[in-house]
Amino acid sequence: MKAFLDVAIPAVTVALTVVVGLDLSPSDFHRVRRQPGTIAAGLLGPLVLLPPIALGLNALFRPSAAAQAGLLLIASCPVGGISNTYNYLAGASTALSVTLTAVSCLAAVATMPLLTRLFELVLGRPFGFEVPATTLAVQLLVLLVAPVTLGMAIRRWAPAFAARNRRAFRLAAFAALVALLGFIVVAQREDFAREIPRAAPLAAALVVVAMASGALVGSVLGAGRSDRFTLALEFGTRNVAIASAIAITVLGRLEFAVFAAIYFVTEAPIALAAVFGFRRAGPGGP
Repeated sequence: MKAFLDVAIPAVTVALTVVVGLDLSPSDFHRVRRQPGTIAAGLLGPLVLLPPIALGLNALFRPSAAAQAGLLLIASCPVGGISNTYNYLAGASTALSVTLTAVSCLAAVATMPLLTRLFELVLGRPFGFEVPATTLAVQLLVLLVAPVTLGMAIRRWAPAFAARNRRAFRLAAFAALVALLGFIVVAQREDFAREIPRAAPLAAALVVVAMASGALVGSVLGAGRSDRFTLALEFGTRNVAIASAIAITVLGRLEFAVFAAIYFVTEAPIALAAVFGFRRAGPGGP
């Protein structure tokens, strides 16, 4: 199963991102460039708000040491690429999501060590690690830039095909995301059965509070409905692949990676419920 997941998860992620690119055009990114305040808030907001939120949740829930460290590791990570798919499924500001994800991952080489140093100072114990810059670069190129570009190219050169199959692509993206969750749960079912009762409430609290913070930041900025929703998803969606890579390859702590997987499995249903609510409310919704 592990060998299958090692191939299936990146493949599904690339397929999802190609579908995202099919719904984008260069004009979408031109609009994003006219929103420097929204972009700055989407990048700086999580760096300022998520660390104290994570520390506060640890103090409130008092989880195991592994869950505490896992939560802080998640909070220090950049935006997860799956946020682009959530925004695509919702029909929100996908170009803004893609931009924030890409820049967040680029900046993570500097921001993650700074945040972990902050955690060391607050907790009074070592929590340091080196950010795998190569992993970040490969993720950014293979799992985000290349497939989005491919999807946009297909839309440009075969617009009728892209338009005719948009609904089918959206349904396929949803099905692939559900399948991805199933793969992860099956592959780590024993660890999940042991850890999820304790870790899931903590993970859910971070997702919900982070999303609420993103929506609040968007409201303070006076951003439109789609941009507020996108900011909420960008705040709540963390890059669990980077967290897992650090946990296993740098720290040698599999239990931190299990928490990252539990975070993803907890995050996805909450995000998909938000997507459903956003679409159900329609253009005139709150």
